[in-house]
Formats: sequence, structure tokens, C-alpha cells
Amino acid sequence: MDSEKFIKNIVYNVNNIIIGKEYEIFNILKGIIAGGHILIEDVPGVGKTTLVKALAKSLNLNYSRIQFTPDLLPSDILGVSIYNQTVQEFQFIEGPIFTNILLADEINRTSPKTQSALLEVMEEKQVSEGRETYRLLEPFIVLATQNPIEYEGTFIMPEAQLDRFMIKVNIGYPEKSYEEKMLKVYRNENPIGKVNVIGSREDLLELQKICRGIYVSDDINTYIVNLSEATRNNKYVSLGVSPRASLALLKIAQASALINSRTYVIPEDVKENVVKVYAHRIILSPVGRANNYTQEQVIKDIIKTIPIPRIKRDIK
Repeated sequence: MDSEKFIKNIVYNVNNIIIGKEYEIFNILKGIIAGGHILIEDVPGVGKTTLVKALAKSLNLNYSRIQFTPDLLPSDILGVSIYNQTVQEFQFIEGPIFTNILLADEINRTSPKTQSALLEVMEEKQVSEGRETYRLLEPFIVLATQNPIEYEGTFIMPEAQLDRFMIKVNIGYPEKSYEEKMLKVYRNENPIGKVNVIGSREDLLELQKICRGIYVSDDINTYIVNLSEATRNNKYVSLGVSPRASLALLKIAQASALINSRTYVIPEDVKENVVKVYAHRIILSPVGRANNYTQEQVIKDIIKTIPIPRIKRDIK
């Protein structure tokens, strides 16, 4: 597989639909290639749902969308056992979570009880119902959206839930020229129906396998651990990142190296992704909040304090 060409074709394909957001598409692709779940946080109307649809269609993956609401139940997501009188036994009816790409739209609008129904699935990629366990087909990726400015009728996501998301990205408003181009493209019809199929489920699984084989030196591992340790010993942070976050940063760095046509990770692959991987996982301390710090600002300050390792650039 020509992974470089494959990735660029996907980005080009999606960029025809989400105009002018190539950087953001690459960031979401990092999470998908690394096999992680992605939290997309932004205001309504910037194309979050359309972007996920375009990615799923580009990769020819099964796609499900759940609109999260306060009355949504865990069984509405996972599925439920129903008694079949014909065979006189209970049969499990799969919920929408049995898919490859799950769009969890406005995930913070449902109760913590329903949000927690995703915990096992996101971590173990399986659903437990009674005494039975049902495996999900690989790949399984949750792309969840939430609105960062509207809090009425929403629930704060539990830390355990946030920790399951490998990376958090923002879409942002388009530049003026791109928004003008979008008006022309979308004037007569929605171009989502014209998205080309670039690859398949098998292609993505192969790409994920290649990503896992990207070389990571001991110095890079130490650099990642030092960054994680710094979040746990910072006066502006009351809860630092978990070892799961360290592993997530490692995998995202491997995906960055692959996207940049390298077979090994360099410090820049780690540095450019720390905020995206760590910021949503930390909890600010009273001192941090009193000084009007944001989670992103704290992580950026931490990055400046950790020495960047030197590695050989002639690694094959």
C-alpha cells in the first residue's frame, strides 16, 4: 500500500466537501489511523457532522449516527434482548453502536448514565448484555461532537469518559474566501452525495497496522512520560493525565510520522499533538482557575519546560 498517496487522496476528497479545513481533516485522520476515538468540540454549523459522513463514505465504512438527548437510554445505543415467542428464547437486537464509524452527536446532551454505556465499548470494543458478550467488527471508532458554549440542558462529561477519547479537535470558522467558495458549491445541492470511495475497511486496517509499526526510540518514550509527569506535578492542575493518555500521545505521534512519510517518530510529532491529546484530560486546580488559565495554556506552558530529545535523523 502507498500509504502517503492513500492519505492524501482521502484528505483531498473530504476537503472538497469541508472546504479550507485540510489541517483539521489531517488531525481527525490521525486519530482514525491511530485507532482511537475523537472528540470534536465546536459551535453548531461548522461542518462537524458533514465531515464525519464524508470520512466514512471515503473509506466505505459502515456509519451510524446517534442524536444524544436527555431521554436517551443505554439500550438505545447498545441494543436490547427481546423475547422471541417463535423460538421461545431471548434474542439480542443490536443497537446503532454495531458499526465502524459512530457519530455521537452532541454527546454532552445525554445523562452520565447513558454516556457511561459507551465506556466498555470504547475501551474493549465489545458489548456485555446479561451473561453474553458481543464483539464489534474492527475498525470501531467513535467521533463525538459537543458544543462548548451552550450549557443549558447539557451534562458534564465524566473524566473516565473524556479519557477514552484519544484526541480532541476543533473545526473553527472558515476563512472568508473559503466560505464564499462554500456558498457556490452548496448553492444548488449538497455535495456529500458525490463523495468518492477512496478505500475500504481492509485498507484502513492495513494502514492502522503500518502505523503501529512506526519506530519509536527510547528517548521519545522518555519525552512522552516526562510530559505526562509534568501534568501530575503542576500547581495549576488538580488531576494530571493517565498512562492511557501517554499511550494515546505515542500512537498519535506514530500517525503523524506516517502522514509525514516517515518510518520513525521525531520530537516534533509529539510536540505538535500534546495539546490535542492532553488538554481535555486535565482538571484545573483552584489556583489555575483563579489565574484564568485554560487547559490548553497549561499544557503549552508545560511543553516549554520539558527538554526536547535529540535523535538521529538518518533512521530508516
